[in-house]
Amino acid sequence: MTALTDRTDDRWDDGFIARSRPRPLDREPGFGDEEGDDALVRAVSGAGDDGGKAPAPPLSPEGHALRMRLDALRQLVGLSRTRLDGKTLAEAGRVLDEAAARRGLSAQHTVVAIAGATGSGKSTLFNSLAGVQISETGLRRPTTAAPIACSWSDGAAGLLDRLEIPGRLRRRPRETSDVEALRGMVLVDLPDLDSAVGAHRDHVDRVLALVDAVVWVVDPEKYADAVLHERYLRPLAGHAEVTFVVLNQVDRLPGESADLVLDDLRRLLDDDGIALGEHGDPGATVLGLSALTGEGVGELREMLGQFTQEKGAATRRIAADLDRAAMRLQPLYVADGHPGPEIGETARAEFEDRLAEAVGAYAAGLAAERAWRRNAGKACGTPWLRLWRWYESRRAPRTLAGLAALAAIGGRGTALAQAPVEEEVTARQRVEQAVRAVADEAAAGLPQPWAQAVRETAVRGADRLPEALDEIAVTLGAAVAVPSAKPPRPTWWPAAVLAQAAMTLLQIYGGLWLVGQIVGVLEPSLMPPVLLMVAGIIGGPLVEWACSIAARGPARRYGQDAERRLRQAAAGCGRARVLEPVAAELLRYREVREQYGAVAAGGNKLSTTRQ
Repeated sequence: MTALTDRTDDRWDDGFIARSRPRPLDREPGFGDEEGDDALVRAVSGAGDDGGKAPAPPLSPEGHALRMRLDALRQLVGLSRTRLDGKTLAEAGRVLDEAAARRGLSAQHTVVAIAGATGSGKSTLFNSLAGVQISETGLRRPTTAAPIACSWSDGAAGLLDRLEIPGRLRRRPRETSDVEALRGMVLVDLPDLDSAVGAHRDHVDRVLALVDAVVWVVDPEKYADAVLHERYLRPLAGHAEVTFVVLNQVDRLPGESADLVLDDLRRLLDDDGIALGEHGDPGATVLGLSALTGEGVGELREMLGQFTQEKGAATRRIAADLDRAAMRLQPLYVADGHPGPEIGETARAEFEDRLAEAVGAYAAGLAAERAWRRNAGKACGTPWLRLWRWYESRRAPRTLAGLAALAAIGGRGTALAQAPVEEEVTARQRVEQAVRAVADEAAAGLPQPWAQAVRETAVRGADRLPEALDEIAVTLGAAVAVPSAKPPRPTWWPAAVLAQAAMTLLQIYGGLWLVGQIVGVLEPSLMPPVLLMVAGIIGGPLVEWACSIAARGPARRYGQDAERRLRQAAAGCGRARVLEPVAAELLRYREVREQYGAVAAGGNKLSTTRQ
């Protein structure tokens, strides 16, 4: 708390009210008497009936744009909570909270803080602007121990409560002709930003985060101080429109030295990234003055009065905070990839191909094709050839079950039993590779947190995918490869069966005719029965060969249809478990990217309000 000096003149000696002193005869009426001093320095603890929450005026275009950006930031934070950690979104949440708090208070007031290093003369400038000694000045350092506020109008209690400035440290300026020009301004004198007392620096950091504008006071000796530039000016480079930088104590600089120091100060500010409001461009205001002699103070008072009457400082301060938060969030929402990420058709096709390979769709299609051709051979082949094949199968079983049984009898059952396990491992590896490939394709070009979220979504979806594909391969794959019902027959199939039956009947009829002649039942005539038998013997294989040629197309289509059904089943399983969740995650990213675009709209662009 600032201790107010004990003096023998007309100034007060405590922090509550002015104590009257005998007024000298040469003093102006109303300045040294009790009534004048009470009006001059009374505490502003509850001025105004609204408590600083006056009804907000209609929104300006800048205010409307700011509201839209804040709404977009609120939605952005809501969509990102489950994807980003709380520390990452902490600054965005703080901007939203502070913006809501400031917009709920008086829009008719502008809170301006005076900040500076030890010995810069900020308290002297504060008193000079107020027209009366409010903040203590002197050689002892630090002089200012706590923020002191001076309000040029009523209704600022809510704003000062937000700054946590107690009522005993709230003052009113001297009633002069300049009061009306500064009406609506709340000036706050801060402790030294380089104070050796940690609590003083905490006061500075806390208040600077809440005020609408800042007047930085530097002196010719410490205007290039690293603490000022690295800790304060450089991080607040985006707040140039609500920044005033004044070079105090120019009366100590002889000749053109003040201009040279001001030029060097402008160079340092430019190195800090602070835009300077010169030649009509919006940006920070830089000027030289002497708070002790009053040189340049009137110009600063006029600038602050115009700045206050515009009533746009709070909006510009929140917009600058929003710009800084958007800049820090940019790596989390914007990367070098395409702006609308999605799973490409090529990646989808490759993923489905890998899943089809994992369930053996191609092999199942070939098996179905062979089954169709085998059925065609059974229906259209010669009976004698089918009888021979049946005999061979009975004599030497060649089925997989028969071979497994023979291997078990021979002591090799263990080796064969391990084959399905190896095949299952191979299929699982194919599925995992397919999931990784499609996840990498979908995450390409995304910021790291969202790329990680896409990959995690794909991994979660693929957790039980191999088992589901195994079930498809066991049920649908077996049904496709070895159908329980006979495959559909083409239209020419009955004709081929009748032709084969006719060839068989010719062989039987010719043979019976020849046997009848041999036993003497029929008259001897060798050529007719032999010709019939030859026609049947030659015609049967010819019909079977022709049927095998004609069956290639239908068998291939049947196998392709079986492969397609198995492929579609595997692809449907993959879409439901992997592709659709990944697509939903990409859709969420597109939403947050759009919201971030709305938040960043106008970022790094200074408004043209201050000309």
